Amino acid sequence: MTASDAAPHSGPDLAYPGTWLLTSHKIGDNNQVLALAETLGWPYETKTIVRVENRLTSKLIYKQLLGVTLAGIDRLCSSQLEPPWPDLVISASRANEMVARWIGKMSGGHTRLVHIGRPKGPLNAFDLIITTPQYFLPERNNILNNELPLHRVTPRRLQKFATKWQPRLSHLKRPYTAVLVGGDAGKLVLTRETGCRLGQRVNDLSLASGGSVLVTTSARTPPAAFNELLRQLTVPAHIYRWSDGADDNPFYAYLALADQLVVTAESTSMLAEASATGKPLLMFDFSDGQRNRPSAWKGLGTWIAKRFKAPRLQRNIGNIQQLLISRGRASWLGEPPPADNRIEAPKTIPCDLQRAAARVRQLFNG
Repeated sequence: MTASDAAPHSGPDLAYPGTWLLTSHKIGDNNQVLALAETLGWPYETKTIVRVENRLTSKLIYKQLLGVTLAGIDRLCSSQLEPPWPDLVISASRANEMVARWIGKMSGGHTRLVHIGRPKGPLNAFDLIITTPQYFLPERNNILNNELPLHRVTPRRLQKFATKWQPRLSHLKRPYTAVLVGGDAGKLVLTRETGCRLGQRVNDLSLASGGSVLVTTSARTPPAAFNELLRQLTVPAHIYRWSDGADDNPFYAYLALADQLVVTAESTSMLAEASATGKPLLMFDFSDGQRNRPSAWKGLGTWIAKRFKAPRLQRNIGNIQQLLISRGRASWLGEPPPADNRIEAPKTIPCDLQRAAARVRQLFNG
């Protein structure tokens, strides 16, 4: 564990619970798990889980026809999972959900299980579930409903990256418009046409301000769409293409040095990270203004959820977007900002993180 950016532990001077973090190929999920661990301030061990690339097996596992099992992961490529079992496991994503439950089973119920997001399995399988309004989880003693996803944006981390990157970007004229590009998410697809439209709007925005743009992709960004975005830029720019395991990622530097941010609105994690800076945040909508028009699949899904009383089967990222707008923390790119332009200080996100850490500590303090 690297403790330089983690919040100091404020609990009693006792041995810390042995903690495993389950990580996967999903960067956003990993960052939430790490954010919680760093805030707890407890030493931890990271277990990387690689799932089996077999869609049939995965579906059977997610539907729990095979029970609590490791059949869905590649045991050779994943970290070893063996005794002594930890006191605490923190997980996110569907694949790691099953792994966490398997560890709990192997430990004979000793291991406390904390899951971030929305589990597919029984809600009572976890000691604590940390979730957000995009999911529809009920109010229960083991469920914490936060406002926004957890993240690792802290003043200390931003200052560290700003100091490192400011000299390297000093040749670019201010103001800086940072552009955080996500990618395909379910029914939302980042096409070439969408990338073109985003590039044009960002270019117009930067031309109007007389500044430069800082653009980064994510693990989900389709290369063709991003290339189309770049073709629209005539303003000075610094471009970063995301790469797994890269040591010189300027993501936090972009957040720290930007004067305003543009974020593709399908990424709730990046929206939360950008919002934490307290800077003007513009959300780019894939649907080009059609976000309020219900589609057939969404209408059918909502009917099924209501008919069978299973609202947690649904996911509505619009809940996150509307929360940010209602707090004055964001507006839509290409639309005028709200008449009430007061910006709420970004208090909710650190509070969410501290609240989550407090609930985890309660699992061990009684």
